[in-house]
Amino acid sequence: MQTLTHTDTNATLDASKSQLPTLTHTRNPGMELDLDWVARVQANTSAIERRATTLGGRRSVKKDFQAAWLLKAISLIDLTTLSGDDTEGRVKRLCAKARQPVAPWILDKLGLQGLTTGAVCVYHDMVETAVRALEGTSIPVAAVSTGFPAGLSPYHLRIAEIGESVRAGAKEIDIVISRRHVLTGNWPALYDEMREMRAECGEAHIKAILATGELATLRNTARASLVCMMAGADFIKTSTGKETVNATLPVTLTMIRAIRDYQDRTGIKVGYKPAGGIAKAKDALLYMALMKDELGHPWLQPDLFRFGASSLLGDIERQLEHHLTGQYSASNRHAMG
Repeated sequence: MQTLTHTDTNATLDASKSQLPTLTHTRNPGMELDLDWVARVQANTSAIERRATTLGGRRSVKKDFQAAWLLKAISLIDLTTLSGDDTEGRVKRLCAKARQPVAPWILDKLGLQGLTTGAVCVYHDMVETAVRALEGTSIPVAAVSTGFPAGLSPYHLRIAEIGESVRAGAKEIDIVISRRHVLTGNWPALYDEMREMRAECGEAHIKAILATGELATLRNTARASLVCMMAGADFIKTSTGKETVNATLPVTLTMIRAIRDYQDRTGIKVGYKPAGGIAKAKDALLYMALMKDELGHPWLQPDLFRFGASSLLGDIERQLEHHLTGQYSASNRHAMG
């Protein structure tokens, strides 16, 4: 079994001391739709699944090294609440948790201050509440948009929703694509849709949610990833979190290899966000190891990698407390809001 090295861990811990999710590279301007490139994209499902299956036995970190990686993982979380019963009070409590994601005594013992989550992600109706609650911090508000989660509301309303969220103060917009364009292979329609949504975002970063659990095949996932990047997506994201199947390691491997191919062709870095079903600290470590293996250290920074999660933070905090005390606390001591 290979183990993440001491150097890897030190680099990760040093990076976790700077939590600003500021872009340190050129935003993705997109490119002309290249249908020949899209048609050449394939996905070897059996090889991808085999690689994903072996990952857990090949990458591990222990003790202080694990604590360092878990601290880094916190800075990569888009702390999320997307429930029909969301209230202003819940969102304010979530924002307070984003500001102080770990008990101060834990950070003191680990020698780290100023740690925050990467962003707070809410429905449009709660954007202004979140922006006010995060005043004085560098934590951006991300808004899910375009008829989330199904993306089936009238098209002009989906476009208008983006603009409303940006004007309300959202710095990041998580849009959902029209899955039918992927399932029917209508790549020009997907490209044009994504391009218009990108333009409506203005200076706000755009994350394209593919809803991979509804795309049928890994090849569809790979091609949709590429088309969205061609159209200017700053991030590609697995899921809304509302599908039956959300983020998985095979899907992640497929999407980040598309990111690597796009960078090789254009020189532009595009971010990645797995969302839905990532609830345990050990899962976060697997995703981070895969990102490091496939794309390198730049993709262990919040400007290029985010977890879409809510309960993940609570489990990470429990693991850090166990690291320091040797005991696990009750989950209800680490509520999100």
